[in-house]
Amino acid sequence: MPLSKVQAGIPKEWPDQTVYLRTSAYSKKLDQHKMGALVLSATNLPPSEKTYKTSSPYTNVKITAVSNASHPAYGQYGLYANQHLPPDSFILPYMGFVHDQADTDVTSDYDLSLDRDLGVGVDASKMGNEARFINDYRGVSSGPNAEFRDIFVDTGNGKVERRVGVFVLSAGKSGKRAKGVGRGQEILVSYGKGFWTERQPAEE
Repeated sequence: MPLSKVQAGIPKEWPDQTVYLRTSAYSKKLDQHKMGALVLSATNLPPSEKTYKTSSPYTNVKITAVSNASHPAYGQYGLYANQHLPPDSFILPYMGFVHDQADTDVTSDYDLSLDRDLGVGVDASKMGNEARFINDYRGVSSGPNAEFRDIFVDTGNGKVERRVGVFVLSAGKSGKRAKGVGRGQEILVSYGKGFWTERQPAEE
């Protein structure tokens, strides 16, 4: 009898056609220089640089079908907090296929920049983790409650990897966001103006 997704360590609602990643999937076309900038010895990091440990599936979030008909992603899925997430707290890394221009899928809506100087991105269109379900705040809320930040993840054996992490926004100087993200609330980021500009229908 086949294992259920949860028994197999895959989150509920995970799409069958998408590979669930626990570790980064690197393109074989990445050269030694680029790989050396992405995976490095922990001793090469300055002492002030914080590293993160991760454990998946992530119990602090859940993939949920969007049931609100006015939501831009109605009929699709979003990522929701499974517990209270305090301001400035790390939620999870954004996992996917790590690649450079040689392997870029120009049709992907899931590709984030990992290193602009090296032209390296992480694409979660065909493989990834729960973070691929995070929606943009536009049409849902007055602003985002989370953001992407560059991080280093401790992968063991003295190695660290550069990744993109998802964090709750800080409380802000006014303390306006001091509540963080409440349980059951959707985690929302800003995809950036460039994302939407590229997807404007071309004028005839």
